[in-house]
Amino acid sequence: MPAPAHDHSHAHVHAPRNFNRAFAIGIGLNLGYVAIEAWYGWRVDSLALLADAGHNFSDVIGLVLAWAGAAAARLRPDERHTYGWKRASILAAFINALLLLMAMGALTWEALQRLSVPAPVPGMTLIWVAGVGIVINTATALLFRRGREHDLNIRGAFLHMAADALVSLGVVIAGVLVLAFGWQWLDPLLSLAIAVVIVVSTWGLFRQSLHLLFDGVPEQVDLAEVRSALEALPGVERVHDLHVWAMGSTEIALTAHLIRPEGPPEDDFYQQASALLKARFGIDHVTLQLNRAPFEPGCGA
Repeated sequence: MPAPAHDHSHAHVHAPRNFNRAFAIGIGLNLGYVAIEAWYGWRVDSLALLADAGHNFSDVIGLVLAWAGAAAARLRPDERHTYGWKRASILAAFINALLLLMAMGALTWEALQRLSVPAPVPGMTLIWVAGVGIVINTATALLFRRGREHDLNIRGAFLHMAADALVSLGVVIAGVLVLAFGWQWLDPLLSLAIAVVIVVSTWGLFRQSLHLLFDGVPEQVDLAEVRSALEALPGVERVHDLHVWAMGSTEIALTAHLIRPEGPPEDDFYQQASALLKARFGIDHVTLQLNRAPFEPGCGA
């Protein structure tokens, strides 16, 4: 007969850092800049400025989505949602990336059409409007710098703002070249470059968020190493039904059946296993079942 099942859960006691102030400041700064950039882009008929204004507005939407996702992730679990709403932060990151990719597709199409008939663009307007963008986007990126390593949502916000600062720098350079050499074709060409930069910076976020939405193993976790670490625990012969997935953008969960013929299911063993998984792999929520012998076929994982 198999040993009785024993579950051990390690509570996640340290809540993610609150970025409410950073989101509020970032959204306010970028909304103001979008209004300025769109106005001057319309006045001088600059596709580069209008494109960057549209992109910055999509970033505002992205910041709002990320803020909403972070707020939903902090909602307490209940009887209908026993994990709470932690996955909302992953969904927000996915929608944010999808919107950006769609916007860049539209921008690329318009820029290709304008390359054949470039419109005259005042270089000085490009320079000072984009210069303001460098300051605002850099300041906003710095608001999220400390949280980018551990939170997919915050990483998305940081990458977008940092990319925007680089794009604005490119617009300044283009403005200087338009003034110096009169290269009007540089405006739509710059729009294409903006699209490439944004697609490259967004693709990783899109791929990773989609992967996590379908319960993929987080990229920072090596499943083979996790299995080896569990098999190395005292008395464990085999590991069955091992699953690792992201509960949200900052928390990782694990479940597994451990075949352990000798010894009772002691609390010390569960504490040792949970501490090991937390320290080596950043896995917060651990559920282990000890069996003296396999008694079910498992899921094939």
